Amino acid sequence: MDTLLLLNPIAFSIGALKVHWYGLILGAAALIGLLLVIREGKRYNIPQEVFMDMVLLGVPSAIIGARIYYVAFKWEDYKDNFWDVFKIWNGGIAIYGALIGAIICAVIFFRRKGYNFWRMADICAPGLLVGQLIGRWGNFVNQEAYGGPVEESFLRDKLHLPDFIVNQMNVEGVFHHPAFLYESMWSLVGLVLLLVLRRQKFLRSGELFMSYFIWYSIGRFFIEALRTDSLGFQAPQWVASLVNGLWSPMTAMGFEQGYLDPAYGNVRISQLLAIGIIIVAVVFIVVRRVTGKADVRYSDPIVSSKVTSDDMEHTGRVAGKENKLTPPAKDESKQVDDKKE
Repeated sequence: MDTLLLLNPIAFSIGALKVHWYGLILGAAALIGLLLVIREGKRYNIPQEVFMDMVLLGVPSAIIGARIYYVAFKWEDYKDNFWDVFKIWNGGIAIYGALIGAIICAVIFFRRKGYNFWRMADICAPGLLVGQLIGRWGNFVNQEAYGGPVEESFLRDKLHLPDFIVNQMNVEGVFHHPAFLYESMWSLVGLVLLLVLRRQKFLRSGELFMSYFIWYSIGRFFIEALRTDSLGFQAPQWVASLVNGLWSPMTAMGFEQGYLDPAYGNVRISQLLAIGIIIVAVVFIVVRRVTGKADVRYSDPIVSSKVTSDDMEHTGRVAGKENKLTPPAKDESKQVDDKKE
């Protein structure tokens, strides 16, 4: 049976140019995430241009990082066809690589702007989750990043999914776990938690960003094992046993792991990386608290250590308006002479 595509991956065409739903959805995800970040930035009087410039630089950096990450772990498929490395439209990106690329860009960018990276990363954290919960629907349209085979009754009767999702999960006559939906919903719950957490007085600088990584990595660890397109590598048997043991609660609930090609290894890279990220994030929070380095609260003011030309121009305009509205004060020396007379 042919692949059942309820949705056409091409939204519309302009001449020979085909505009894909995947690109439109990713664009919408980035825009909505940006608007959420800008709104929070206003509370700290951070110009919206700072975040807009960050997105303009961060998105390409994320795409490059995502591609490098993917190609690095599948180099055997590309070493004899080097130009295929640049054919990103054929698929092959990894979200952890995207995060690495975006973070490297953000560290450099915010430092040049004079802002503390951890303070700005905290503001951006909810926007990252928004981007992920919306962006995963691009995978839905393309019928990719799905999980292992399931019965149609599981999708309809147990998950109570609508027809358009169930039908789209029919790939070549076989129904699959909607892994994109699991991750999207996990991101939605995480977004609510971050929005509540960032208004708590106990929250310190950098901790919201770390909370994002902890939440996302927990979900990714369990969801990743359902997928059939995971990147893998050959690890010692005790590592594979540890990962499978941690995933065992899912087995108890009736879930089965998706197929992992033995040619790529016995451990899914994203699962192992998720464990590492959770450990690092927890240690980061605990160490900074214990050593007293977490002295800055999330609610504290954010001030740039640098004044850009745009800031100077804006300040000048404001000063000019104030001079027009406020009469100049008399010269102090003249006031003293007036008193003497």
